[in-house]
Amino acid sequence: MRLRLAVTAMLPVFALAACASSGSSGSEEAGATRTVKHAMGETKVPMTPKRVVVLDTDKLDTMVTLGLTPVGAAQAAENQAWPKYLGSALSGTKAVGTLQQLNIEAIMALKPDLILGTKFRQAAFYDKLSKIAPTVFTERVGVTWKENFLLDAEALGKKDQAAQLLSAYETRAKEVGAKFAKLKVGIVRFMPTEIRMYGPESFSGIVVGDAGIPRPEVQQLAGQEDKRFGKLSQENIAQADADAVFYSAYGEAAAKSQATVTGGPLWKNLEAVKSGNAHNVDDEIWMLGIGVTAAGKILDDLDKYLTPLA
Repeated sequence: MRLRLAVTAMLPVFALAACASSGSSGSEEAGATRTVKHAMGETKVPMTPKRVVVLDTDKLDTMVTLGLTPVGAAQAAENQAWPKYLGSALSGTKAVGTLQQLNIEAIMALKPDLILGTKFRQAAFYDKLSKIAPTVFTERVGVTWKENFLLDAEALGKKDQAAQLLSAYETRAKEVGAKFAKLKVGIVRFMPTEIRMYGPESFSGIVVGDAGIPRPEVQQLAGQEDKRFGKLSQENIAQADADAVFYSAYGEAAAKSQATVTGGPLWKNLEAVKSGNAHNVDDEIWMLGIGVTAAGKILDDLDKYLTPLA
């Protein structure tokens, strides 16, 4: 009888201990982290980040590609709208300054549990950002876009999904490009104060290369260390020519420059223009997207505009 009473008396104690143990386990799980190696060192990040702030345009594409929405993001230019090609996915995302002029107070107010940025642009902000939330930086933008995608996905706890999406993109690139292996493609971008031809290490150049579509020899930028782009003038605009030319403008001032050049005789003398194969494409996709979703849309453009030539 005494034994039974003693056991009965102990039951509430066991129950309390069990509750405490259960609560502790849940708390430990909520605080669990993973270590991610990146351009600034190593950072412990949450297992499943919920409130992510991104500081470059490629990371907008990454988040949406992975089915996620950042709570905040830096804009390419002040008061610029989010990329239209990403649809309504970013409608609730708050602006936190521009790529080089971050608004630290706005970032802090969003109470992020992960910040994704780029050493190339934001190294000076890293210490401040790290005090707000775990911060992971890729090295640079553009030529390493695939590695950046996988690193950002690792920080987000989505690396396996990212690897599958990247593989699917590369497979489709080969399928699309197989039809156009005998064509050459030119890529031109109008900037506010200059004209550029984009080479094999630019984002759009890499996508065209993944598709196995050749480029004009001059646009391989063989004599340059930086093979992202070379400068053009109206006088040597003929270097932009190819079987098909894809061109875009960065901002309103560049669009005016584009209109002036494309309305002139030297542009109109390009073979691609004379044959109706010069296409004005979306700068947000071809130049600023720098991600799997944008790359897929470049493939869409290549398929659409090159099919009549194949």
